[in-house]
Amino acid sequence: MPETETNQRDSELFSPPSDVRGMTELDRTAFKKTITIPVLKVRKEIVNKLMRSLKRAALQRPGIKRVIEDPEDEESRLIMLDPYKMFTDDSFEKGELSILKQLNVSPQISKYNLELTYENFKSEEILKAVLPEGQDVTSGFSRVGHIAHLNLRDHQLPYKHLIGQVMIDKNPGITSVVNKINNIDNTYRNFQMEVLSGEENMMTKVRENNYTYEFDFSKVYWNPRLSTEHSRITELLKPGDVLFDVFAGVGPFAIPVAKKNCTVFANDLNPESHKWLLHNCKLNKVDQKVKVFNLDGKDFVQGPVREELMQQLGPLSKERKHSVHIVMNLPAKAIEFLSAFKSLLDGQPCGSELFPIVHCYSFSKDANPAKDVQQRAGTVLGISLEACSSVHLVRNVAPNKEMLCITFRIPAAILYKNQTLNGDNHEDPPIKRQRTDKDF
Repeated sequence: MPETETNQRDSELFSPPSDVRGMTELDRTAFKKTITIPVLKVRKEIVNKLMRSLKRAALQRPGIKRVIEDPEDEESRLIMLDPYKMFTDDSFEKGELSILKQLNVSPQISKYNLELTYENFKSEEILKAVLPEGQDVTSGFSRVGHIAHLNLRDHQLPYKHLIGQVMIDKNPGITSVVNKINNIDNTYRNFQMEVLSGEENMMTKVRENNYTYEFDFSKVYWNPRLSTEHSRITELLKPGDVLFDVFAGVGPFAIPVAKKNCTVFANDLNPESHKWLLHNCKLNKVDQKVKVFNLDGKDFVQGPVREELMQQLGPLSKERKHSVHIVMNLPAKAIEFLSAFKSLLDGQPCGSELFPIVHCYSFSKDANPAKDVQQRAGTVLGISLEACSSVHLVRNVAPNKEMLCITFRIPAAILYKNQTLNGDNHEDPPIKRQRTDKDF
């Protein structure tokens, strides 16, 4: 029989039993199944030598031993063979037959009844067997310490507790599984969640880019898919630079930047984020380098940011050699907060190369997301940013929805009162459109 036909016939060989379809309460015993596997009988003393030559033919299935004891002969072992490749003695290739002959092993293939249990199946295989046929299967999740965070779709909700238990069973270190049950609150950037399985404890600890963060995941915002972006921004700053983090969360921008001997002003409106930001600064030994605030973003810009910029851009600013960066990571609304920079400062502007560099995040569903973000940010500021900004594609959030970061230097005509747009001869970074594949 041709191998392709046999593959089709045996395509469900390593799948769970069909009668688990529709199960909503996990019954691990229902996943028992006996399958027939081809085996090769060999003397136990030559097993290791022979296995190196039978890599192609041997069974490659995680969680199943490739060599087992022979129940009928304690001096022999049975090598499990790939049931999709090995059907008869003729299935061995010439090189394999040569080794078998050299080691005096008969190429005769026998059959062995192998019992599979719940432990032998991968999470995706279990969920594919349980959920309605043809429906999407949840196997991916965001890991936040001991917590697995899922975004279940409607058709998966009847199976949510089973899905949660399977995730715990199949992912070492995961002891709690939660599902987001509403969109992120734009005020505090947290969301309601339901514990599907495991412990209710949402207090967790994560390591990202060699820094440690502790927080209550149910009360603050944390996204492990942004680790590459946190690193990218951190690498842009040099020792001595100044960072204003307008929506700082628990510190994933502020803390790494402070570790580079930068001065950091970090703010978050959420009292819980503010509490854990203070805690994490101490935890990572940067509490002396970070000034922490609990203000609305606009109030932070027009208060502490304004006061510091008046000093940074004052009469002695020409002697200053460090840069000033402003990070605004609130993708759903950050562009709206750009208006807080309009006519922020009094006095006469200094050299444009000293003006703050803004890194503002946004979502876009537009066919040209980079141009969309540039136009929306420019509209808020009342200028065109298309020739003086760069746009970085951070990650694909959902089908036809991108997260981007627009970077530009604030022009004097925006930043200072009584300035005209025509008189602004600042130099700004050219447009670059970049993709960060690690975060997809």
